[in-house]
Amino acid sequence: MRKTNTRWWRTLLIGWLGIGSVAVSAQEPMRKGWVGRQVDKFLRDTLPPSRPRFLVYPTLAYAPETSLELGVSSLFLYHAKNNVAQNRLSEVNTFVFFTLRSQYGLALDNNLYGDADRWALLGRIRFQRFPLLYYGIGPENSGREPAEVDATYLQVRQRVLGKIIPNLFGGLGVDFQRLSRVRFNQPDSDAYTVPTGAGGTINLGLGPALVFDNRHNPLNVREGLYVELAALKYSPRWGSNFNFQQFLFDVRSYRPVGAGRRQVLASQLYGSYTTGGAVPFHHLSLMGGEMLQRGFYAGRYRDQAYLAGQVEFRMLPFPFSKRFGGAVFASAGAVAPTPGELAWKNVQPTGGLGLRYLLFPKKDVFLRFDAGFTREGPGFYIFTGEAF
Repeated sequence: MRKTNTRWWRTLLIGWLGIGSVAVSAQEPMRKGWVGRQVDKFLRDTLPPSRPRFLVYPTLAYAPETSLELGVSSLFLYHAKNNVAQNRLSEVNTFVFFTLRSQYGLALDNNLYGDADRWALLGRIRFQRFPLLYYGIGPENSGREPAEVDATYLQVRQRVLGKIIPNLFGGLGVDFQRLSRVRFNQPDSDAYTVPTGAGGTINLGLGPALVFDNRHNPLNVREGLYVELAALKYSPRWGSNFNFQQFLFDVRSYRPVGAGRRQVLASQLYGSYTTGGAVPFHHLSLMGGEMLQRGFYAGRYRDQAYLAGQVEFRMLPFPFSKRFGGAVFASAGAVAPTPGELAWKNVQPTGGLGLRYLLFPKKDVFLRFDAGFTREGPGFYIFTGEAF
């Protein structure tokens, strides 16, 4: 049986960048080329704290369903009006990839805050021609070989928010998803029942969003609280193929531990429920991924209701280092057809540890290398910023 995690490993090509910078420096001692400047950004943070940061770096990954994956990531950080003291850190994180099997994709995550918190734009964009693994629906689906859903997938999900009072934002949530050019490839034996939406769908969800957020740096929170309540209505009246609703809550707490605020105890409680008529399989609540219940493939378990929690202890950085830190984490969660059917027997535990590298000391932003472990095997992740 194949592994349950799509990415067995991913690594930054820092060595390649280093070789490039050495070659450039040897030819032009007084001037550094683009490659050399990127290496400098990894090794030194010489700009004033108020100045924006922009970094580009290559990535490399391997997965059974993609073969070798080559990509480029970029990170843009800034404070509105370059005011570090009064304005939150805003970030745009982009990742573009292609594989040796002619698959490709783009991911963009954004947390943008206006001057004096007048507005906030929080969301993500996903576009990919990339196989999704399907293990069935429900909390007790077996460990048999998954189906491969080869499709073109587009998602644009944003919350457009305005300040109500300090740290409290309200506004509109928008979620557009399109699944097209679908090929539902069954395993050689023990075929799955073809789920709702397997032929392709277009759905648009609209609804209210309320966010309390007193974090100053969303990529590395030292202390604070984040609470989100949201509802989305997908309706044929505004172009959706299906008629259903989704509700979610997300509560995150951060507490500094020890002297110097170098250690943080972070916790999260997350729940979502999708209900109404027939719900497309890719709109169901998905367990796993790079943020919550790390170690599970995103969608290893899926159903209409999902409840999960996690706790993480972060050392940022280690007491004996200026740039390197670490984290240990544990989480548990379950899916079910309804919230009332969530059961202890279906809870799936995960845990793991990670290494941190202080990428931008003056912005307090770390690069994270996480290994999550489940009953079915490990998952590995490299991202800029903490998981939550």
